[in-house]
Amino acid sequence: MLTKFESKSARVKGLAFHPVRPWVCASLHNGVIQLWDYRVGTVIDRFEEHDGPVRGVDFHLQEPLIVSGGDDYKIKVWDYKLRRCLFTLLGHLDYIRTVQFHPNATQFPWILSASDDQTLRLWDFQRRTCLSVLTGHNHYVMCAAFHPSEDLIVSASLDQTVRVWDTTGLRKKQMGEPAAVDPMRGHPGASSAAMNVQAELFGTNDVVVKYVLEGHDRGVNWASFHPTLPLLASAADDRQVKLWRMSETKAWEVDTLRGHANNVSCCLFHPKHDLVISNSEDRSIRVWDVSKRVGVQTFRREGDRFWILAAHRNQNLLAAGHDSGMIVFKLERERPASAHGPTGKLYYVRGRELFLHDYSRGQPGVSGVDVPIASLRRVGQQAQTDGIGSAPRYLSYNQHNPSEGNILVCSDVDGGTYELITFSLSNASGSVTDGKRGSCLGPAVFLGRNRFAVLDRHQRQIVIKNLNNETTKRVQPPVPNVDALLEGGASGRIILRAEDRAILFEVQSRRVLGELAAPKIKNVIWSPDGSKVAILCKYGVVIANRQLEQLCSISDNVRIKSGCWDVSPTGGTSSELFIYTTLHHVKYCLPSGDTGTIRTLDAPLYAMRAVKDQLFCLDREARARIISIDSTEARFTLALANKKYGQVMHMVKNSKLCGRAIVAYLQSKGFPEVALHFVRDPKTRFRLALACGDIEAAMESAFALEQQSESERDIWGELGSEALRQGNHQVVEMSYQRTKDFDRLSFLYLITGDTEKLRKMLKISNMRGDIMGRYHNALLLGDAAERVAVLETSGNLPLAFICASIHGLTDDADRIKIAIETNKGDIETLTKRVDQAVGATDRSGGRLLQPPTPIFRADNWPTLEVQKTTLQDLSAAEPEEQAEEAAAAANVGGGVDAWDEGDDFGDTGAGPSGVAAAADDLDFGDDDAWDDDLGDLGDDFGASENAEEVDEMAGLADLGDDDGFQMPVAGRPPAGCWATNSSHAADHVAAGGTSSALQLLNRQIAASDFAVVKESMLGCYLGAMMSVPGVPGSGAMQMPLLRNDASGHPGNDSLPRMYLALKDLVAGIRNGYRFFQTGKFNDSRNAFQDILTKIPFAVTKGRQEESEVKEMLAICREYITAIRIKGAMAEAASNPVRATELSAYFTHCDLQPVHLLLALRSAMGTAFKHKNYIVAASFARRLLELPDMSSERNADLRNKAMKVRQKSEQMARNEHELNYDETKTFQIDCKKFAPIYPGTPSEQCSYCGSSYADADMKNKICVTCNFCTVGIQTLGLVTG
Repeated sequence: MLTKFESKSARVKGLAFHPVRPWVCASLHNGVIQLWDYRVGTVIDRFEEHDGPVRGVDFHLQEPLIVSGGDDYKIKVWDYKLRRCLFTLLGHLDYIRTVQFHPNATQFPWILSASDDQTLRLWDFQRRTCLSVLTGHNHYVMCAAFHPSEDLIVSASLDQTVRVWDTTGLRKKQMGEPAAVDPMRGHPGASSAAMNVQAELFGTNDVVVKYVLEGHDRGVNWASFHPTLPLLASAADDRQVKLWRMSETKAWEVDTLRGHANNVSCCLFHPKHDLVISNSEDRSIRVWDVSKRVGVQTFRREGDRFWILAAHRNQNLLAAGHDSGMIVFKLERERPASAHGPTGKLYYVRGRELFLHDYSRGQPGVSGVDVPIASLRRVGQQAQTDGIGSAPRYLSYNQHNPSEGNILVCSDVDGGTYELITFSLSNASGSVTDGKRGSCLGPAVFLGRNRFAVLDRHQRQIVIKNLNNETTKRVQPPVPNVDALLEGGASGRIILRAEDRAILFEVQSRRVLGELAAPKIKNVIWSPDGSKVAILCKYGVVIANRQLEQLCSISDNVRIKSGCWDVSPTGGTSSELFIYTTLHHVKYCLPSGDTGTIRTLDAPLYAMRAVKDQLFCLDREARARIISIDSTEARFTLALANKKYGQVMHMVKNSKLCGRAIVAYLQSKGFPEVALHFVRDPKTRFRLALACGDIEAAMESAFALEQQSESERDIWGELGSEALRQGNHQVVEMSYQRTKDFDRLSFLYLITGDTEKLRKMLKISNMRGDIMGRYHNALLLGDAAERVAVLETSGNLPLAFICASIHGLTDDADRIKIAIETNKGDIETLTKRVDQAVGATDRSGGRLLQPPTPIFRADNWPTLEVQKTTLQDLSAAEPEEQAEEAAAAANVGGGVDAWDEGDDFGDTGAGPSGVAAAADDLDFGDDDAWDDDLGDLGDDFGASENAEEVDEMAGLADLGDDDGFQMPVAGRPPAGCWATNSSHAADHVAAGGTSSALQLLNRQIAASDFAVVKESMLGCYLGAMMSVPGVPGSGAMQMPLLRNDASGHPGNDSLPRMYLALKDLVAGIRNGYRFFQTGKFNDSRNAFQDILTKIPFAVTKGRQEESEVKEMLAICREYITAIRIKGAMAEAASNPVRATELSAYFTHCDLQPVHLLLALRSAMGTAFKHKNYIVAASFARRLLELPDMSSERNADLRNKAMKVRQKSEQMARNEHELNYDETKTFQIDCKKFAPIYPGTPSEQCSYCGSSYADADMKNKICVTCNFCTVGIQTLGLVTG
């Protein structure tokens, strides 16, 4: 049995598979209906309207409907898309045992139900009426089912009979066919009401009994039809399963299957094999061979009785419900055994035949020709029955022998066996030699032309044999626990699978050539040239070189089914592109680590060979198939990774590359200019142009967006910022003009020395009635008379008088003086202030301000150099020699020398600057949260809607381009770069951006109470700068400390140095360990909580450090929880139940072995003292299994634990009932200190991962870390 999914719940009484989706519906004894996704292992929905146990459930084949029947006498029809009950059918008078939709429910909208009221009922669920009541049984009707294709119904009852009913009359009546008039019922026009009463009491003759099968000695619990043959199977309380055969006129018993030791609950025919599966209250599932009528397999489950079985209509899946949940399983693996032969040949097994599939003889639409090689013998008792795991599982072809064909066929029968088949390569189906067999563990592999290796399943030794099946050598593996041998890629080499490791081993010299970690290894696939190997794991792929040095590793959420290397003769993808399949997708992986999805699959396929845009596969029936794939994205990514720029640009020009994924990929790799060539959306082009500094392309997109009525202000504002960064003040001027940013425009004219345009800005502000703008422009121009006029106009007469007097405007001063005196102002005080200002010789004196003289006059400033890449122009590239013929024929200008302009393309994203550039390219969404309160300037000027009154921009039309000296732009301060280059909160704190840092912490880890991280934030801020004394008389200079300046100053890509290093966190962890070991629990808790507050501000350098930091986070959580439980144990010392529970939970915290020893010792003593001997024995066993217990210093504790275990096993009872089950995995509720078992809803802390079963903890502060909010879904901890 291959268990695919297992659930824990109340007793499962009804099961049904969805016909298409990976769903199974389970009805429970507690009245709940659960909808599970068995592929992912999650509950999709729950339906809870039944009152009492729900015993029957079924899916509609086409519509989103579920029907259920329960002990509340109700049949409910649910819509699982709307997630509610649509209606209820009432009529049964007792418990409802089973319900089922008609197999052809689109034509016959019928529901069949069986009940303890001794009747079956047929319902029309569209009209919500009862069509027929089937009476005849005189005891509970335990089940009823439609025939898959004929007009038949089978029912089983506790009256010891099985009845087969004919529904032909009802079908004809529903379809409107004329039916014969029944003389006993009178004329068809009789009262319908009377007919309904008769149907309710005595049933109708629309459905008649065809057979009554008698033979069981006790009540029959289940009966089911064979999908295609005229067979029936029934299961009864007499512990027997009976087979019945039907003809047109009669039915008779064929045989009885005996073996169950208790009531048989359910039985059914396997949908694809001649097998009957039954389950029973004897806690077993049995598989019976229909043709031989004997039991061939038994699966037992201790402690749980089985009640129900279900089979998937299309897939080889079964489900069984028991007392504590259900399991979804297969009887055998469906992956066909296959092996690659010489070039263009594939060997595989279908049924009991070994075939050669020759790809070289393929035709359009046909992958190749199948040539039968040999028939495989059946070995062992189990191998006599198909469908229960007796088929060959592995094939291995001898690539080292060019003169003849050698194949090893391995299976799992009798613990593992192999068979060596030898045949001629010229006449494959001619002379075949077999009969050389033996036992082995896992697959057998060829080592050379005339020898192969198997793994001895008893001694776990590598056994070398020749082609005569004679043992020539035995080799001890270099590591223990080797459980499989895999292909080594070269003669004399093999890969050993040991636990979660792959070891490359040379048999002759007995040397380990390489080793890498890979969890749950399934298979290895070598590239055609032998330079690389893909290690297929259960949920991932690891690609390594021929020395088993890891090149990349990828993981997936669903199981990896198969994989193959591309063998295309052209294009440069051979041995570089690995294509693999999952349950529903075809994906690719490159040695660089890049991965993507190529297409979806309707059913699982096993990839064997990939050539260009064709994938050759085997399906689960071992039939060769060809599917088309579009590997353009994979080839593009590979060309980019291999720096084949000509091929890249040819694909950009000629291929239909599109989608956000490819654009995001190019941006992440530092090539936004490549995406510009094929992106047509103006908004996306605008973002890409800004990312690569292409001002011209950004302007083109900005004009297009302006015509689409996009938010002009944001677009031109971003363009102006980028142009200002590059020093292109002409584009900056245009941006300010379009956004009507008059203040910035005036300042721009000031620093560029364009006094003529500055005077026109003065006129514009006068036309707009902007007093402040007019005054500022006059101030920047040094026009004192205009300033006096502005002050006088605005009513600021005292300021106007002082300004006129200081600047020698006597006439204006006298006029204003008279106006002040007329308004009874204090002119004497103003006169004194004027005299003081004129007579002062220091800075407090009045001076006439004049605009500065620009030191550089030209058409534009010297702009910052934007590095040009060779990918920036299509004409700079030409196709590679390996491109396809069509590409070679294309006339693309330029030469290879053009690629030497600019920086090395391959290093763009490699160093810190490349990472920072990639970070700059990221789109963090809208900037609305950073509102600068400027609003739309055009709406605040008070201008009328009538355009004829004032044209605000009229003066700008006359602005000319005056030459003048122009100053180069100043660089950005380091702190200004830090926040831009990083999304880490520590970098924002170091830059002084406390607000943005707190916002990042809140978004990433849901931090809420920032008081506890104040000290760490101060450390980040103070540790990023240093103070250097200046020359005498000057202040100290602040200098930034950078962490990415090892190879030179990073410029605008700088990042601050952190005051926290990984070794500081390690030291804190060690302090916590030391305090914990010595029993200073408060000090230990403080140490671990201090680390929790520092981890968000630690910056890591790579994946290894990132994983170490996250491991420290888990350590702190576990130890803080353990210390809190230890405190609760002291408070609950007087309560033996709670004290024992807490001591048990204490041992399930993930502690170091030396600390776990202390916890187990304490728990063992507590449980033994309170006479809870079962859990005491469990703690003693766990304690004795610890590696430290073998040391001499723990001899006394070891003896004591052995005595406790012996005494506890003798008593074998718990004095108290505990909320603790050692057989189940669980998480600890960090608030209530209670177990949270899988499937129980819970909330987690977004930062430390602490779990809480209480829903009230949502949106509250976590009691473990004390500063993050519980129950908020976030990105998680960012460490670098």
